[in-house]
Amino acid sequence: MSDTLKHPDGSPDIPEFEALPGAPEGEDKEVTEISELSKKGYQFLKEDRVSDAVDCFNKILEVDENNNYALVGMGDASRKRGNFKEAVSYYQRCLVHHQGNNYALFGLADCYKALNQYHKAIEIWEQYLQHDDKNITVLTRVADAYRKVKDFKHSKAVYLKVLEMEDWNPYAIIGLGHLHYDFKEYREALVYWEKMLDTAQGNVDIRVLTSIGNCHRKLKTFENGIPYFEKALQRDPYNFYALFGLADCYRGLNQQNRSLEYWNRILDQDPRNKVILTRAGDAYRSMGNFDLAVDYYRRALNIEFDTYAVLGLAMVAKQLSKYDEAIESLGRLIQQDPKNYRLSLELADCFYRKGDKQKALDVLEDFQKQGIRNLGIAEFIEKLKT
Repeated sequence: MSDTLKHPDGSPDIPEFEALPGAPEGEDKEVTEISELSKKGYQFLKEDRVSDAVDCFNKILEVDENNNYALVGMGDASRKRGNFKEAVSYYQRCLVHHQGNNYALFGLADCYKALNQYHKAIEIWEQYLQHDDKNITVLTRVADAYRKVKDFKHSKAVYLKVLEMEDWNPYAIIGLGHLHYDFKEYREALVYWEKMLDTAQGNVDIRVLTSIGNCHRKLKTFENGIPYFEKALQRDPYNFYALFGLADCYRGLNQQNRSLEYWNRILDQDPRNKVILTRAGDAYRSMGNFDLAVDYYRRALNIEFDTYAVLGLAMVAKQLSKYDEAIESLGRLIQQDPKNYRLSLELADCFYRKGDKQKALDVLEDFQKQGIRNLGIAEFIEKLKT
C-alpha cells in the first residue's frame, strides 16, 4: 500500500485505497468506486466537512460492511465530533476484521486517552509500536499516558528514547518538564523547560514561561520567578497563570500591596473566584486593612462555603481581640476538619490569649489523640506546661 493521504489529526498517514491486481471487471469497478469514496471521505475530514465524510463512508459500508478504510473513517469522524465511545466501537469493529490495523489502533488509543482511560490507551499504543517502534508521535503519547498514571520510571524512559531519536523534540522536552514537576522535582523540571526556552528563544510557548515561573514559586525563589511571569503577561495581559504566579510570588516576598495588584486583576475578569477572593482578603488582613479583608471574605462566602474565608474572618476577629467570636468560628471549622493542625493551633492560641491555659491545652491534646504528630502542636503543649 502507498501512503498518499494524510490523516486529518496528524496521526499516521492514511494509505490510499488500491485495487487488487487481476480482479474481475465488475469487481474492479466496485473497488475503484470504493477507492474514490474513500479518498473523498478523508479529504472531507481534512476540510472538517464531517457530515459529507460520513456520507461517503456509509456508502462504502453499504457495499462492504467490514471495509477497513470506511470503519476507520467513521471512527475518525466520530472522534472529530467528540463522540469517543462511538468512535471506539468503529475502531474495535475494524480490528476484529483487520487485526493490527495501525490506523484503527492509533484512533482507538487516542479515544481511550480522551476518555481518561490511560491504562487502556497505553495497552493499545504498545500494540501499535510492535508494528512501528520508531513512531515518535506514538512514543510521546505513550510517555504522556504513563505520566498521567504516575508511572515515573516508564514515562521518563520513553521520553528519553524519543530524545535519543530526535535531540530537540519539543513534546519530549516539555513532557519531561511536566513529569519532574508532577513528582515535585522542581530543579530537574527547570532543566528541561529552560532547554525549551533556549531552543525556542522569542517564539517559546507562553506555557513554558509560566511553568518556569511556577518552578521558582515552588522552590520559593520568588524573585527568580517574577521575570518569567512578567514576560508571559507581556504576551497575554489577561493570562490567569501569569497573574496568579506574580501575585503569589509577591505574597511569598511579603509584598502584599504588590500581590493585591494581581489578585484584583484576576478578580476584574472573574469576580466570583472565591479562591482569589480569600487570597486578596488575606493580603488586606496582613496589611491591617480589616474592613476590606472582611468584605472580600464575605464575598467569597456569598458564593459558597469556604474554609479559608471563615478562617480569615476568625483571624480578623482574633487580631481585633474578639476572641469569643474567633473561638466560635474555629470550633465549627475543627468539627468539619479535625486533622487540620492550623485550626487547632489558632483555637488554642485564642484560649491562651484569654488567659485560659487549660482549655488551650485541651484543644492541643485532643488533636494529638488522633495520632497525628505535629511539631507546632508539640511545642505549644510544652510551652503551656512550663
